[in-house]
Amino acid sequence: MKLPRDLSGEEVVKLLNRQFGYQLRRTRGSHMTVTLAKRTSEHSLTVPRHRYVRVGTLAQIVSDVAAFVSLPEEEVRRQLFKQ
Repeated sequence: MKLPRDLSGEEVVKLLNRQFGYQLRRTRGSHMTVTLAKRTSEHSLTVPRHRYVRVGTLAQIVSDVAAFVSLPEEEVRRQLFKQ
């Protein structure tokens, strides 16, 4: 599945929140930090607050989420982007 090329940083944060429960922790300059707390661990991601998030950056975010929630990247893409 191809990654969307027209998502803003705010839209990525909303999708991460809706599908996996990531919460916006802080915004500093042109970046946002979101976190997901599980029972014994916490995972933080930095999402650029740009008009369009680059495909490589979005691919790395998907990869990081997949590793933390123990799902294949394809499943994370399917849940986030529902294409």
